[in-house]
Parts: sequence; C-alpha cells; structure tokens
Amino acid sequence: MKTVFVLFDSLNRHLLGCYGGNRIPTPNFDRLAKKAQVFDRHYVGSLPCMPARRDMHTGRLTFLHRSWGPLEPFDNSFPEIMGRHDVYTHLVTDHYHYWEDGGATYHNRYTTFEFVRGQEHDPWKAMVQPPWERLREKYHERQSGPRFNRHIVNREFIREEEDFPAVQCFRHGREFLEMNRNADNWLLQIETFDPHEPFFAPARFKKPFATGWNGPIRDWPRYGKVDELPEEAEELRANYYATVAMCDDLLGTLLDDFDAHNMWEDTALVVATDHGFLLGEHDFWAKNRMTMYEEIVHIPLFVHDPRNPGASRSPELTQTIDLAATLLDLHDLELPAEAQGKSVLRPNDREAALFGYFGGAVNVTDGRYTYHLYPPDLHAQNIFQYTVMPAHIAKPFTPAELAGATLAKPFSWTKSSPLLRIPVIERSPMYNNYGPGCLIENETRLFDLETDPGQQKPLTDSKVEARMRSLMAQLMAANDAPPEAFERLHLQSEHSA
Repeated sequence: MKTVFVLFDSLNRHLLGCYGGNRIPTPNFDRLAKKAQVFDRHYVGSLPCMPARRDMHTGRLTFLHRSWGPLEPFDNSFPEIMGRHDVYTHLVTDHYHYWEDGGATYHNRYTTFEFVRGQEHDPWKAMVQPPWERLREKYHERQSGPRFNRHIVNREFIREEEDFPAVQCFRHGREFLEMNRNADNWLLQIETFDPHEPFFAPARFKKPFATGWNGPIRDWPRYGKVDELPEEAEELRANYYATVAMCDDLLGTLLDDFDAHNMWEDTALVVATDHGFLLGEHDFWAKNRMTMYEEIVHIPLFVHDPRNPGASRSPELTQTIDLAATLLDLHDLELPAEAQGKSVLRPNDREAALFGYFGGAVNVTDGRYTYHLYPPDLHAQNIFQYTVMPAHIAKPFTPAELAGATLAKPFSWTKSSPLLRIPVIERSPMYNNYGPGCLIENETRLFDLETDPGQQKPLTDSKVEARMRSLMAQLMAANDAPPEAFERLHLQSEHSA
C-alpha cells in the first residue's frame, strides 16, 4: 500500500463547500469529496496542536494526564510502527512546533523528514539589528509588539508565492511522489501550519475577498473576545478565507498528481486537520480561551481507500484518535493494545467521543448533544501532569514545578513505566497560555445540536445531563484517567460505580 496523509492546521469544516459552506469557494476539497469517504461526525480529542498530534500518533486521548509535550518513551507512534514493518515513512512539514522542546520527539519517528522554515514564530532568519521602526509600521498595533518580532523578520523573506512555506511543503511532497511513485510500502505525510494564524497568503488568493481595508497589515487575531471595529473583524476574516483558498489550491495540485498518474487505483489519501478556529462566532476569536464549541471541535475528514473506491458519506462518530488505527489498517498492520482509536475503514460502534484541553473542561458528545463540564473553581482544582519528558512548548519544566514532583505508579498504557507526578502551579509557563489560567468561559453547558446547531441556547434537561455525565465518566475510566480527574469534576461517584 501507498498512502498520502495531508494534515492542515486550524481548517474550519463548516466553511468547506462539501460540508455546506458557501463563504469560500473550495473546488478542490469538493472535488476530493467526489472521490472519497467524507466523515460527517468527526471530532477532535486532545487540544491544541501538539496534544492533538500525540493523539494522532498514539491512538489514545492524552489530555486527561498531560498538557502540551513530547511523545513519551512508552508512547506508540504510527510511523514508527510502520517503519518496524518495512513501510517507509516521510514527513514534509512547516509546523515548527516539532522543533521546539515540547514537540521534539515526533518528527524523529519517521524514516526521513523535511522541515520548511518561516511559519509564525519560527526562529528562522538571523537579523541581529532589524530596522524595527520601518518594519513595525507595516503592521497593526496589535500585531507589532515584541511578541511578533520573529514573524515580522521572517515575513521579510517570504515575498514570492514560491517562498510561502505551505507552497514549499506541497512542492516537496510532489517531489517525493515523483521520485517514489513506482515504489511500494510507503507513507507520505504532507503537513502545513496553514490556515493557522497569522492568515498570510499570496495576493492572488486575497483578491476575491478584498474588504477595502487601507490600514496596516491585520491578519493575526488575538485569542479572546471580539472587540475590534467591524471593518477590522472583516479584514481578519478575509485573510483567513484567503489562506483557506490557498490550502484548497495546494490540495488541487496534489489531486492533479493523483489524476495524471492514476494514483487513485493504488494509493490511499487521507486529509484531516487538528481543530477549527473561531472567527467571531460566539463573540470569540480562536481557541483555548472559551468553551469548545462546534466550530473548534467538529472537524473535516476525508479518506480514499483504493481497495474500496468511490464517494460516500459516513454518519459514524469518529475522532482524531482514529487516525493511527486507520493509517495502520491501510497497511494491514495491527493497532497496539494501548490504543483506543478505531479504524474508520471498518464499522464503528462508538457511542460517544471525549475531548478537551488539559486543566479545562472535560467535554463529551454523542453526535446529538454536547456537554461541557467545568470544575467549580479552575484556580483551586488539584491537578497533576504525568510525564517522564517534562517540557512545555518551548522550554523545560521549571525547578519550581519539579520541586513538588513525586513518582506515580504506572498507568495501564505506560508499559510498566512509572511517571513523574508534577503539581500544576500558577507559575507554570503553560498556566495562562493554554492551561487553566487562560480560560475566560467556565460555565458548564449542555447543547442539543439537533435543535440548536449554533449552540446559542444551553439546554436544561437533567435526564440528558445525567446520561452525558455517565458517558463522560465511562470514557474517562476507559482512558485510565487519574483519580483527581474525576474529583475535580465531581464525577467520583460515577467513577466508583
């Protein structure tokens, strides 16, 4: 088997034409939908970026034990498993988080890998004394301070369309295909950071969405409540649309390869994302800070299996942890016992899907209802990180964090390995970034997606809530969640039962 796995970041399902979107023409996603199985109830697992990728690699949820961090020594990884069975795996990516402390063990699981530089805060170009006055005046004041310095410098070196990291990723991916198309037993992962913010695309993609904005560059929304002027908000959204249009165009170049070389007959194609992104819905930008609304967690998935070709729609409940199982299944490889994902190529009896951020609400959906359960006090909860790789996004755990560490007994999925049990403290680098301290919504809510698909009116129904709590507790127990995960949510009685 030959497999191409395309992974976008922050791709909104509801904006794609094949999922009912009409704001952005997406002819190539729509074209793919005519060749593939399209999954209508596909959900996230652990968020944000690297927690989602740990779920993808291991086939199990990780957010109940750990925040953003590396793959652990006891973790399974689908490309590593493939390599042990003589399947060549190659990663092409511009997702620079793989090269930070909190992601540095992922890319090494592939046989070979290629890193394209320049996205977001990637420490790429070495300009020792940048002309800040000239550079910063190009950007809106909300994206021109010191936090944005690396991006401002990088952007000086992305001038022509061929310079854009996403464009380079797909070019390198097609080069792999040209070199290896006639070989067998390989997986190519083409992964781009786009359409993740900042929403930066070549001018030809922005032109159809021009807003008349004449101010400085405005393409990077902050995470939180919408407080921009209407014209600013429209410009931010227009730049996201342009970036999605670029992603659609790049996907089209890959589909052209599939058509030109008749790859549909012998090559699988899986196209996915890690999560969505709020563009003003619910009066919020982005993710991390608010309730995990459908726009963030209900994501697209396309799968073409050459052994069972043709277009179809799947109503089954699937999620990110199913990707490892699916990719292994395409190559007739067994899923490790520690994994809980299910191959989407086979019938699925999943009753509910669990998802969340470490330290925030725990969330569950059965496809009709979503339930978002917060602890009574986000700042008083007793939580711990379980790891033997104590690193945050871009730095190790601090001595202050490690000072309270103890040794915990192995979990069922750690292959007899004990772990450090590290208390979460407010001085942790993750606390106010993607941990408990960053949340600006903390109200437990139940939504009925059938009668309220926009999640505008929380539902009060004690019977449905009790059922969702029970499903949540069952899934947490199956994940071997630590005792405090139940205690913080007052689910201990369900767990004990």
